[in-house]
Amino acid sequence: MSRKGVAGGGRAGAMRRVFVYEYLSGGGRLDDDPQAAAELMPMGVAMRDAMVLDMLCAPDCAVTVATCAEAGTNPPGAACTSARPGETPADFVGRQARQHDAVWLVAPETGGLLGRLAAVVEPARWLGCTPAAIAVASSKRATVEQLHARGVATPLGWRDDPAVRRWVVKPDDGTGAIDSRVHLERSAAERDLAARPAGSGWLEPWVEGEALSVSMLCHDGGADLLSVNRQHIAVDTEGALHFRGVDVNVVPGDDARRPALAALALQVAQALPGLRGFVGIDVVWHAQRGPVLIEVNPRVTSAYVGLSASLGRNIAAELLDGCAGEAGHG
Repeated sequence: MSRKGVAGGGRAGAMRRVFVYEYLSGGGRLDDDPQAAAELMPMGVAMRDAMVLDMLCAPDCAVTVATCAEAGTNPPGAACTSARPGETPADFVGRQARQHDAVWLVAPETGGLLGRLAAVVEPARWLGCTPAAIAVASSKRATVEQLHARGVATPLGWRDDPAVRRWVVKPDDGTGAIDSRVHLERSAAERDLAARPAGSGWLEPWVEGEALSVSMLCHDGGADLLSVNRQHIAVDTEGALHFRGVDVNVVPGDDARRPALAALALQVAQALPGLRGFVGIDVVWHAQRGPVLIEVNPRVTSAYVGLSASLGRNIAAELLDGCAGEAGHG
């Protein structure tokens, strides 16, 4: 694909200046939930470093990475920058965007944060999903309702199934498994939902099966399935859900499940216009019904770490060229 969509990318022989920003390691705060911030920081640093190191290996790239004191050692080979005292994340990202040809950013969807940061970057410089797609994917309710309506298998297919034995309540715009709880009775799940601030939670049937995720590159309504990953999800004795990590690229191309997962990835890309660049989808493989879409992550996920090495291809370079070929927020 052409590079001309990225500002400055069409200049023969010119270095493309790329700004990489991961919210927590770049100085962002989750002031209302320090425990969540502490849990997510190591994942944030790992994603940041993987993104930077891959981008440094892309042709003709000069990389600047956002950092802060809490993030620890910075990736070698990249220039480092930090927010000014009192500068908001949006102002910091907007300032850096004007100084770079491309911006590759990871932030939680919580509270509309990812969408607000995307909005301050000129479309031609943005390596990611459109704001409209981010807005839908940032809401678990909106995501499953829109995709279910367009024929994608989601937990809503179990709403009236008497065989359902567990229900899950989670933040409508949460990240990871934070503040998510599994209940053995629907009435208990409904009480949990009612106890949360109005409109902040989402209740759905718990789909039994293997927890997977699919990493893909999206473009023009299409999806290139990169890997299928195994998620480690634990439910403690109180019903609280915990994300314990991910094994990357564990379902090989000749696995019998692979065609159905590739078909689901394409379905999602077509049913949610504006997915662009690296996208992760969380999936449960149900023994009888096959892959069931749980949620869409319109950004880099923890499954990116080690993915390029596993596949023997530089995902960052492909993303940079691919997004340059269809620049614009749409």
